[in-house]
Amino acid sequence: MKVFKALIIDDEPPAREVLKYYLKDEREVQTIGECENGFQGVKMIQDLEPDLVFLDIQMPKLDGFEMLELVDNPPLIIFCTAYDQYAIKAFEKNAVDYLLKPFSQTRFQEALAKAKNQLDAGEPVQNIQSIIEDTTPETLNRIVVKNAGNIEVIDIKDILFLESQDDYVEIHTSDGKKHLKHQTMKYYEEALDTSQFIRVHRRYILNVTELAKLEKYGKESYIAVLKDNQQVSVSLSGYGKLKEMLDLN
Repeated sequence: MKVFKALIIDDEPPAREVLKYYLKDEREVQTIGECENGFQGVKMIQDLEPDLVFLDIQMPKLDGFEMLELVDNPPLIIFCTAYDQYAIKAFEKNAVDYLLKPFSQTRFQEALAKAKNQLDAGEPVQNIQSIIEDTTPETLNRIVVKNAGNIEVIDIKDILFLESQDDYVEIHTSDGKKHLKHQTMKYYEEALDTSQFIRVHRRYILNVTELAKLEKYGKESYIAVLKDNQQVSVSLSGYGKLKEMLDLN
């Protein structure tokens, strides 16, 4: 009999106790650990390599979605949530299952059975990136990144501009750093505050509060010069967006 390794990540001790109680008689599942926040969760997933994670969404410092963005090759996820009706549709499309707190043991066993069937069949894990993009809040107020094993939280106000880098987005911040995220420009174009961030070029999203001046460059393009003298290309359509937002004549 194959035994699957399970990890519990939830900031509420009673919620973790319920999950451990429901799991204690499951012979095919071994609970290998628990933790109370996303920072610990990233490290435990990397160190313990669980097959299955029961993951809370709403946690302090680092929520469940932000945590998943930082995990390479995430395991199978069963979401545990007490809120967020907007997210349930995405879970139904993409996740193995979700448990809406408070949930019964019967409901828990249904979710676990789905996970075990998928693990037994060796099916690929769910599309975590799709879940994250489908459940993005209306406006991002921070971005979480991982640099050399350290987790950093970037406040949106500290972003100068974002630049497309193949399958990644490079985030340029006011402290002179550059951070790579495995995301799409379209994702940030839709998730960032459109009164502050504009897609000015196919390669760039600009924080307009950092704009110092616009200069003509060629026949149908411009250069945005930032307050720190960095330069960002602006297409003709991007110039039109800036002109409308800034009421330029």
